[in-house]
Amino acid sequence: MRIHHLNCGTDCPFGGALFDGRSLSPTGRLVCHCLLIETDAHGLVLVDTGYGLRDVDHPHRPPHPRITRFMRTLLNIKLREEETAVRQIEALGFAASDVRHIVLTHLDFDHAGGLEDFPQARVHLLDAEWTSATRTTGSFVHRNRYRPAQFNDVSSWRRYGAQGERWFGFDAVRDLEGLPPEILLVPLPGHTWGHAGVAIRRREDWLLHAGDAYFYRGEMRGAKRHCTPGLRGYQTMMEVSRTLRMTNQERLRRLSVEHRGELTVLCAHDPVEFERAAAGRPL
Repeated sequence: MRIHHLNCGTDCPFGGALFDGRSLSPTGRLVCHCLLIETDAHGLVLVDTGYGLRDVDHPHRPPHPRITRFMRTLLNIKLREEETAVRQIEALGFAASDVRHIVLTHLDFDHAGGLEDFPQARVHLLDAEWTSATRTTGSFVHRNRYRPAQFNDVSSWRRYGAQGERWFGFDAVRDLEGLPPEILLVPLPGHTWGHAGVAIRRREDWLLHAGDAYFYRGEMRGAKRHCTPGLRGYQTMMEVSRTLRMTNQERLRRLSVEHRGELTVLCAHDPVEFERAAAGRPL
């Protein structure tokens, strides 16, 4: 399998290095790190979608905006058509119809905005995430993170329970309908109730896209957790369970240290991780 690293959305929150840990300007830079997997017999598989064409066209059209004004302002979102997954996939020489499967870490607005750009794809996710996202009532954060306008037209859902085989000490769902056994869903609740990582078996090791289980490179691959104030605050604001989130993050950190030669862990929004992965450099 060949894996492409795509940035399918850029956020530039005010605070600069207080968010991304490196910017010298007043605004920082965060990415929406998605994966495009070329398989031999199962077509293209997309892991998360970032923002989509309809987000770019009308992110705030009433009466049901695809992205709320609060989130657009908080993250200073830059919506660019060339960054959408479908446009990047076309630039690689493929068509939207070649994407036969989408595997989601969760349904937050910055991970699911491009679902409708791939109407022929099956969408795989944990049942707990679909149930949470489709509730008709919820908190302020719930209403801002889940935007039904982004996925109401999706019909080909494949939903899975959280129990399965063991994978590096985690539960994992291996039997994803129509997908090879080298692609797994790894339940990592805390950020949302149905949040999951996506593990992909490469030739010599595993790649784990941990979604929003963590946000900053300093939270992995070291004995102690380090996170910028801005991202630490954002994670706290968005969590549904601090206990679950921090427990799973600590388990991932241990995994990233103890199995470093067997496994690479990356998250959805860290720009340095994205740049290194896209360049084929170690994280």
